[in-house]
Amino acid sequence: MIADPSRRRLLDLLLLGPAPVGELVASTGMSQPNTSRHLGVLRHAGLVTARKAGQQRVYEIRIDGFTELARWLTPYVVARQRALDQRD
Repeated sequence: MIADPSRRRLLDLLLLGPAPVGELVASTGMSQPNTSRHLGVLRHAGLVTARKAGQQRVYEIRIDGFTELARWLTPYVVARQRALDQRD
């Protein structure tokens, strides 16, 4: 999900604030269908939300999704740190 560099770029842009798809397309250089596909994956994962604003769809970060992700990742980060500490 977030291993994809294109999705990480979209998340980096959305960290600056909500943005319509057209603005994300212009900022990333990806096609509109490709951008929408990646945003759909991020939305399905609970990391972004979308709302309609007139004819546009505006995306924004869903902080609760990142809290859930951080909670899930924590044991792996701790295990990695332990492994590094044991090497020293």
